[in-house]
This record gives sequence, C-alpha cells and structure tokens, in this order.
Amino acid sequence: MAISIKWSPEAVEDLESIATYIARDSQFYANAVTTKIIRQADKIIEQPLAGRKVSELNDESIREYFIYSYRMIYKITETSLIIVAIIHGKRMLENIPNRF
Repeated sequence: MAISIKWSPEAVEDLESIATYIARDSQFYANAVTTKIIRQADKIIEQPLAGRKVSELNDESIREYFIYSYRMIYKITETSLIIVAIIHGKRMLENIPNRF
C-alpha cells in the first residue's frame, strides 16, 4: 500500500506564518523557502526514516528534517506521513507534542 503525505492544520498555519514573516522583507525569498519546504515534504515519502529522530520526544516514529533554519517535524504511521510542524530551529518545542 502506498503511503500518503498529510499536512496537519497547524503545520499549514506554521508554513503560512513563515511565508508572511519572510515576505515582509522579500516575497522572492518567502516563495523560495516555502517551495523548498514543500518539495522536501514530497521527498520524505521516498525514505521516511532518513530524517533524524526528534531528540526531545524519544519516539522512533517522529522525525525531522532541517530546511534552512526550519525544522519540519513529521510522524510516520503505517498508512501516512503526517507533517506536524514547521518551526524555527531555535524555537523550543513547547506545545508541539500536543499536536500528536
């Protein structure tokens, strides 16, 4: 069975916030960053375990990729790969575990 990629509503909101923040200085770079994040999400499905385990959560099914200075955090299930959050690398995970 093929695994599908799903985006949580919070992850979509994270991506929109990142785009809005970067666009204050440059619409070009906002588009470039968001495009790269979306493309990386599409690539993850090929090797979902290639992402690094999120050290703060101690769960093998929760992984992350860094894109520029952003952490794309995702959960692997039997049928899907769920993008849970896109956060700045220096930001604490605070409420991210509540998204699972």
